[in-house]
Amino acid sequence: MKSYPARYLLLLLSLMASTAMAQVNPTAEQLVTQQLATIAAQSDKALSSLSVLAIKSGKVVYQQQFGQRYIDLQNPANSLPADSQTLFRVASVSKMVAAIGAMCLVEQGKLDLDADISNYLGFKLRNPHYPDKVITTRMLLSHTSSLRDDGGYNFTADVTMQSFLQPGGKNFAQGEQWADPATAKPGENFAPGRYFHYVNLNWGVLGTVMEAVSGQRFDLLMQNLVLQPLQIEGAYHPELLSADALSRLSVLYRKQANEVWNAQGPWVAQTDDFRNKPLLKRQLENYRPGTNATLSSPQGGLRISVQGLSRIMQMLMNEGELDGVRLLKPASVKALTAEQWRYDAKTHNGDDYHGLFLSWGLGFQRFTDTSAAHSGDRLVQARPAFKPVGHLGFAYGLQSAFLFDPATRNGIIYVIGGVAADPEKNPGVYSSLSIWEEQIQASLYTLF
Repeated sequence: MKSYPARYLLLLLSLMASTAMAQVNPTAEQLVTQQLATIAAQSDKALSSLSVLAIKSGKVVYQQQFGQRYIDLQNPANSLPADSQTLFRVASVSKMVAAIGAMCLVEQGKLDLDADISNYLGFKLRNPHYPDKVITTRMLLSHTSSLRDDGGYNFTADVTMQSFLQPGGKNFAQGEQWADPATAKPGENFAPGRYFHYVNLNWGVLGTVMEAVSGQRFDLLMQNLVLQPLQIEGAYHPELLSADALSRLSVLYRKQANEVWNAQGPWVAQTDDFRNKPLLKRQLENYRPGTNATLSSPQGGLRISVQGLSRIMQMLMNEGELDGVRLLKPASVKALTAEQWRYDAKTHNGDDYHGLFLSWGLGFQRFTDTSAAHSGDRLVQARPAFKPVGHLGFAYGLQSAFLFDPATRNGIIYVIGGVAADPEKNPGVYSSLSIWEEQIQASLYTLF
């Protein structure tokens, strides 16, 4: 029989009680607010800020913010609260939004999911260990391309994808960016299309392909394809934000300095601290689209609010349409979320990342409600099971989630602007997520 920490059981009992009350009590939202405020203010697991939103049957039913988007340690009176207009760098949720942009290009006839991407890039792209295997956009979107992050995934303007990915290129180095069958375990097949490995570089290449077929720089392209049509304030690079939006961008924090965590120590800014460090403009005068989209951080650079993310979620729930604007065809939305890969423990056909990644679509994770002690992709213990699609994010102290069930049209969005404690040292009880993420998800789920 599993044993759970007493503190966790108390919180779980509170959430169970509020689930029952939500059916008859008109203040269910107030109970959730109290729970989330308690979670965010735990003395040993504090969150610098927390922004949440819940959608039930396709409509926003709850939104709340906690904590501060900017913390002035010297003069606390100058600190700024997080609110509904606060933007965050949402980390890997950016990948899912980029996948939506890619599908827009598919609908325009500019991009074929199953074509050799060499045709778009203008040079032959192959894993040198599998020279006869083509690499496709579908493989990039499903993390089965055989690319790896070991050689890096963010590059300066003087680096091109060709120089980095092709053997003999000046930035190829030792070829760590490609899966090597010599490192495979018995039974593993690293060939393109066969093995899942979550890789940020896939989106650097995807963004470069998108630039090549459109002729536009990735960050500008995403404005035109997704953000502007849906009337969403946001950008893949902060230099595209208005001065007003930039003033509402949250700094991301950790209570970590010199690789040492101290939950009782001061908050340490990690990125987007533009009040104390000026925004450096990229040197793009000579940049040619289709050569290095990592300059726009397609893998994690989107700055957006939970309200902005909710418009994307509602568009997907409505099968590609929002407020009379059709962004995608219903078939395209279905294709994005349809399963492309599923973990098979017998053949070990991928890296499940400690049980977290078990099923994948095209830029969308599919959650299977699988659970073990401190492992799995289960999001809530409550029944009926919550098996959404969407994406998670984790970078610079931020943790984010975009989760929705297309059938019920229920969804959860949360963004944590910073964590005081090391997530790896504070695992969840029934999943591979952190303990506070489990608590946030359990609380928001009571609204359904």
